[in-house]
Amino acid sequence: MALSISAVVLLAIVVFLLVKKSGLKAGHAVVCMLLGFYLSSSTIAPTITQLTTNLAGMIGSIKF
Repeated sequence: MALSISAVVLLAIVVFLLVKKSGLKAGHAVVCMLLGFYLSSSTIAPTITQLTTNLAGMIGSIKF
């Protein structure tokens, strides 16, 4: 059985846990979100997309 989860949902869970458990302040999380929005509209966005796609493919191909 394969589990499929959106990267946005996964990152939102990670940020939520960091805010609750590790002392990350909400302001820091907002700054990280804004950085993500600005990166997505920059010229480096296709490279980041390709990198994350390749990384997900590598993780998905690992046999346990």
